[in-house]
Amino acid sequence: MAASPPPAYKRVLLKLSGEALLGDASYGIDPAVATRIAKDIADIQSMGVETAIVIGGGNIFRGVAASARGMDRATADYMGMLATVINALALQDALEQQGVVTRVVTAIEMRAVAEPFIRRRAIRHLEKGRVVVFGAGTGNPFFSTDTAAALRAMEIKADVILKGTKVDGIYDADPMLNPGASRFERISYLQVLEQGLKVMDATAISLCMDNRLPIVVFNLRTPGNIKRAIAGERVGSLVTA
Repeated sequence: MAASPPPAYKRVLLKLSGEALLGDASYGIDPAVATRIAKDIADIQSMGVETAIVIGGGNIFRGVAASARGMDRATADYMGMLATVINALALQDALEQQGVVTRVVTAIEMRAVAEPFIRRRAIRHLEKGRVVVFGAGTGNPFFSTDTAAALRAMEIKADVILKGTKVDGIYDADPMLNPGASRFERISYLQVLEQGLKVMDATAISLCMDNRLPIVVFNLRTPGNIKRAIAGERVGSLVTA
């Protein structure tokens, strides 16, 4: 039996939206979906890849949406950050049921449920083969979990951000609404910003551009896609310089 090729990336940051945990529900966490994602992550851990995760909170609470309805933006964003911690704990449980040792690390201190974010400690966990799930975004209002993903990826010196979405890459229009939309195999950071493509928000894209960190946008709902992306196969769309 031929040995599988070495992974294309040694350390990755996986960005998941809170909605990734919804499944077919309209609210909350579907345990079956959490288990499927955990199995995919366990697969790449077994390849020796160091994996960190940033998860959103939109399946529980969206700060931006609440502030649009009149709530104070900072308060709404803090509530959204707490929602991400609920998701991080759910993902930790699903991962540990797959035998993957996991640490939840939060930007807002809540020592009873998670470790506070200390950069060197988080890197040490990765070096020891633990999955690190970053909760509570950046810890600051007015910043999205996309920006948190870019920031944490820089801090842990990740080789790539893998952004799992509902579609199989970046399109020039919303493929759900426009069947004629065309997909980009590769696209530059500048094109993403100039065309206003909804890949990640502008702050996150700018941060990745300044630090030349590639982003792979792929369909999370296809089982095995995370492993394919790690193996360097053409999955989804690549954002690069």
